[in-house]
Amino acid sequence: MVSLVNIATKQLVQSPARDASAPHHVASAGERPDAVEQPPVLILGGEANALSVARDLGRLGAKVFMLGESGTPVRHSRYCNWIELESSAKGSFETIWADFLLGSDSDYLKGAVVLACSDAGITVLATHRDRLSRKFRLDESNTIAQLDMLDKLKTYHHAVAAGVPTPKFWEVHTRADVLAIEKELVYPLLVKPRLSHVFEKHFGRKHVTVTAFEQLLAAYDTAAGAGMDMMLVELIPGGDEQLCSYYTYLDAQGNALVHFTKRIIRRFPTGMGSACYHITDWNPNLMELGLKLFRHVGLRGLANVEFKQDPRDGVYKLIECNARFTASNCLVSASGCNLAALVYNRITGRPVKPTTTDYRRGLRLWDPVRDFWAFRELQQRGEITFVQWVSSVMHRQTFPFFRLSDPKPALARTLKPLGRLFRRRS
Repeated sequence: MVSLVNIATKQLVQSPARDASAPHHVASAGERPDAVEQPPVLILGGEANALSVARDLGRLGAKVFMLGESGTPVRHSRYCNWIELESSAKGSFETIWADFLLGSDSDYLKGAVVLACSDAGITVLATHRDRLSRKFRLDESNTIAQLDMLDKLKTYHHAVAAGVPTPKFWEVHTRADVLAIEKELVYPLLVKPRLSHVFEKHFGRKHVTVTAFEQLLAAYDTAAGAGMDMMLVELIPGGDEQLCSYYTYLDAQGNALVHFTKRIIRRFPTGMGSACYHITDWNPNLMELGLKLFRHVGLRGLANVEFKQDPRDGVYKLIECNARFTASNCLVSASGCNLAALVYNRITGRPVKPTTTDYRRGLRLWDPVRDFWAFRELQQRGEITFVQWVSSVMHRQTFPFFRLSDPKPALARTLKPLGRLFRRRS
């Protein structure tokens, strides 16, 4: 695993402003992007978030390249120029992407804007920032703060120091540590990795929920056996609709250039999966708490924090923080906060709109297939009826993958499970 310590922070030197009315020129392979009117973009990882960024910047006229998992539907987008590298089975994404970016194979992309849409992408950009900034255009960054936000335990410690509420949590490094705090623990409890993207790649899930100490020990032993550093976190009661998020962008002085909040309607799997139904709103409590955390840490650039309102005391408590584009970026963009354009314009010296909270409230992002399965889970528990579910989705919707103007990613995503089924039967 790439070391995440002793990383120097370097201020990005931006290119001078250009005339936005001038004709655009798109860089081609082998041509120096820093010598042309509109630099191309290279996206590191991601799924729905990477697709949203590719579409937003492609519509601006930028040529978009991408490094990611070979099976991602994003590669089929009309706005995406896929870069094929060796399989990640031969090494971590961090190692493979860093070798490509720092080597001569990527020289034709010199001067391109590089954006992270995954935790692995953040790790690469933060760990190798000094060398990468000599070759590519990078966004504002305090790399130490970014990497601290990747580490869930460090994020929680920062929150406590900043006065931001958290659920109960315990730092454990060995099995003996777990045994020593048996009487302090409360259930249900999350056995949560400090680096979720590493854990998810290995186990296919973000955390493990346990309801008894024996389950906890089994889960911890399994994770520790795979070399994973874990922490223990109290599971806040209440439904998924209590989850909500704040988005912003912090400049070099820590000024917030945008304020945006949304909440979750449903997740799948319920209680532990990623969101399948969101809605935009305005919650100033989240802005206050989010900025308190971000400014305490010294975060720069994109920032997103998720909270859950605890029904026991009404307090919003920290879940996690992401210093990158998130899976619901297309909802943020559709509502009027085009974060991809904001970042690209700042990096390339183009005009940027002043600080704003002006976006559409009540706009929804819906993943129909996953939300149907969420409905089935809730229905089996007697928490929703079919009529209630239909009523909840009878609104104008934004979709994470489908666009009439760019239909192939949605088709590829739909056919992907069928391909896996066919390979298993073969």
